[in-house]
Amino acid sequence: MMSLESTYLTNTPAQSVHAALSFLHQASELPYNYAYAPPNGTPWENYEAVQQEISISDARYQSHAPSIDIEGYVLKDAPTSIRDFSNHDAIVARYYAEAAELACAATGATQAYVFDHLVRKRDASRELDFGRTTKGAAVSANGRVHNDYTEQSGRKRLSLVFERLGQTPPHARYAIVNIWRSIKAPVLDTPLAVCDARSVNSTDLITAEVRYPQRTGEIYLVRHSSNQRWAYFSTMDRHEALIFKQYDSQMHGVARFTPHAAFIHPHAPADAIPRESIEARCLVVFE
Repeated sequence: MMSLESTYLTNTPAQSVHAALSFLHQASELPYNYAYAPPNGTPWENYEAVQQEISISDARYQSHAPSIDIEGYVLKDAPTSIRDFSNHDAIVARYYAEAAELACAATGATQAYVFDHLVRKRDASRELDFGRTTKGAAVSANGRVHNDYTEQSGRKRLSLVFERLGQTPPHARYAIVNIWRSIKAPVLDTPLAVCDARSVNSTDLITAEVRYPQRTGEIYLVRHSSNQRWAYFSTMDRHEALIFKQYDSQMHGVARFTPHAAFIHPHAPADAIPRESIEARCLVVFE
């Protein structure tokens, strides 16, 4: 007997789906999110989010393949030698090298430096939130529309990466990309939606803090606009990687910021395996 998952995979795919994404609605002060359990009496976040129903196209069936410098994202067939993504040392020793090579191939950069990664495991018993975690629990899928870097934190990351290397930062164009892939099974329940960078206005991007135990980062939260165009790649599997732009030092002529978020797929089968994924962050240099 064919399973619900098999039926989902073999049915004629929809060109787009209607699903809800979680946007910033309003904030009375600088928005923040805690990425870990906050101090007693402090809320996880200090702003109001709103669920907005939108159309999300399946980029597999678009008339042309997207480009990382135009739309801000690209899908690559990129098998990995890593089988066990719970092995942190193997990820750093082997997957980082694979990711750096892939980043150069996807962007045309000459050098790439993977500086961190995050493994996420979707908790089907929880609503999608900012992807926060509690002690002893895996980091969940991030359902809040955001961009990992701002104008300021994107510039700062260059110095941090080369400071760790003990080198002087180059005077060349550079960018920060995320490399996202499934690590367990085809993603059916909570795919990653990405926004066409050309459809994002600067007024859509709102600077916000992400508070960690030892540091505070800076990201963009995103206000919804009817001009935004959203897409995803259906049933992404382990052999594929989605590379998308999070910052580019070139101010004009290329995609610079690609907002993104997980969403609950309205046609996912009830027995779908909860999504598990890895995202590697990589700084690329064009020389």
